[in-house]
Amino acid sequence: MTDIEQILNELRRFNQERDWDQFHNGKDLAIAISLEASELLECFLWKSPEDAKPEKIREELADVLNYAFQMADKYNLDIKEIMLDKLKRNAEKYPADKARGTAKKYNEL
Repeated sequence: MTDIEQILNELRRFNQERDWDQFHNGKDLAIAISLEASELLECFLWKSPEDAKPEKIREELADVLNYAFQMADKYNLDIKEIMLDKLKRNAEKYPADKARGTAKKYNEL
């Protein structure tokens, strides 16, 4: 069993024990991801990046990832595959020789 499969199995078990699958439709999972991402942003509000508390970042990032994994599972998406595919597309949009050291968007390179 891969690490991703283990995480998905634990998420499924957790939700089934609580009968929460009924609430985890695509729309609500997308909203939950956004809300948890906002809580992650709050870790950095009014402070320098270095002053953010790593334990709070860890907690909020876990929430974002948990909902993202649940959404992928809901739509039968292979997490490894979609992430590697996206990385490949980003590599095409942001060739290293043009993007190295710059934060410009791909259409500005």
